[in-house]
Amino acid sequence: MDAGYDAELARAVQLADLADEITMRHYLARTLSVDTKPDNTPVTQADLEVEQALSEVANAQFGEAYVGEEGVRQEGAERCWIVDPIDGTKNYLRGMPVWGTLIALSDDSGPLAAVVSAPALNRRWWATRGGGAWTRDAWGPQRRLAVSHVARLTDAFILYGSLFSWDRTPMPSYRILALLKEAWRHRSVGDFLGHLLVAEGAADICVEPDLRRWDIEAPGLIVAEAGGTVWQSRDPADDPGLPRIVVTSNGAFGREILARPGWDE
Repeated sequence: MDAGYDAELARAVQLADLADEITMRHYLARTLSVDTKPDNTPVTQADLEVEQALSEVANAQFGEAYVGEEGVRQEGAERCWIVDPIDGTKNYLRGMPVWGTLIALSDDSGPLAAVVSAPALNRRWWATRGGGAWTRDAWGPQRRLAVSHVARLTDAFILYGSLFSWDRTPMPSYRILALLKEAWRHRSVGDFLGHLLVAEGAADICVEPDLRRWDIEAPGLIVAEAGGTVWQSRDPADDPGLPRIVVTSNGAFGREILARPGWDE
């Protein structure tokens, strides 16, 4: 791996380790407290504890800013941590193991280092700018990631998020269904995992309708460093809380898919 951002990656791993300790302590606990946010999405005690713990370390120990899904906003510094404490909170509170903590350190030119940790799956993915993307499989060795070489839509494996959420975007569900019908295979995976499966080469495209910056900052670097592409319907530097459509792919389908109407209307 390129040593250029090893120190930044080490700090991201430190934050991921701390997040894993908190999330696994509460996972499957009968005493887990859950509230509803103003946007009618759930937030658990674990989300809030991870946000507090990671933002304190980023600010007090690293001297860097922090922006998280649960409301911490310490913007204005040269470098900023962009964090989703638990991506897949609905899975988490129901006991489904597909959830993870998404951690990225970014500057004005984009992410420098990223870690996605999914402790209930015993999986972790990471990347540094110019240093490639990597994962460690459950009970397996570390390996470098590379996107697939599939080049035709009729041969492609497409992953997508919640289908009818697309109806709240300029790209309604009937257009997504038309896209899926052209593909060789399609499945709804959702959350961070779909994009990381693109980075691993297990899928070729992942489309999601309603992400925020903290949902894609870390997975996006991992996809890019694995040789893929990341497209967003708004400038990545826009207000991190603004919704955006995101398309990650192995790079072979970008122009063909994004030429269709609706993505950024």
